[in-house]
Amino acid sequence: MTASLKQRCPWSEKDDLYRKYHDEEWGNPIHDDQKLFEFLCLEGAQAGLSWYTVLSKRENYAKAFDHWDPLKIARYTEAKKEKLMADPGIIRNRLKIEAAITNAKVFLAVQKEWGSFDKYIWQFVGHQPKINHWKSLSEVPSSTPQSDAMSKDLKKKGFKFIGTTICYAFMQATGMVDDHVASCYKRSQTKAGH
Repeated sequence: MTASLKQRCPWSEKDDLYRKYHDEEWGNPIHDDQKLFEFLCLEGAQAGLSWYTVLSKRENYAKAFDHWDPLKIARYTEAKKEKLMADPGIIRNRLKIEAAITNAKVFLAVQKEWGSFDKYIWQFVGHQPKINHWKSLSEVPSSTPQSDAMSKDLKKKGFKFIGTTICYAFMQATGMVDDHVASCYKRSQTKAGH
């Protein structure tokens, strides 16, 4: 079966960038702390914008933010913030840039407390991907009780740009929930996770 004959989640058929992201990443369980941090920041950067905008700037983000190394980001200075504000390759929103720096500091504190961010964040789905059985995109929620709980706890810890809708998108992106629709070829390839 060639890639062009595969049936995918309808949202991913818009263009090649979406298709590649859908086929290679979206919904695959992630347990690497740095990758989880990247998605946390990217989902926050998306707030009020399209995911396409973020995906198209993802490589620039990686370069601008030291490949999502939270140790480096946590030490960003005012001068570095200004450099980021002048970088046309990323979303130049001061609150979102400052949120990434704040989130790096809180992320490191969570790592220290829990041993890993992975151990902390996956507790919201009982450390197993939640496999949903949607027939169409219209059934997929924008938030759930789990994303509500995650958002509330992350905010309490000091994370920014982390509302329940952002948390649910993060859960979808990192495979904490599998929202591939029934007709999608990836539905049959769902992995159990760890």
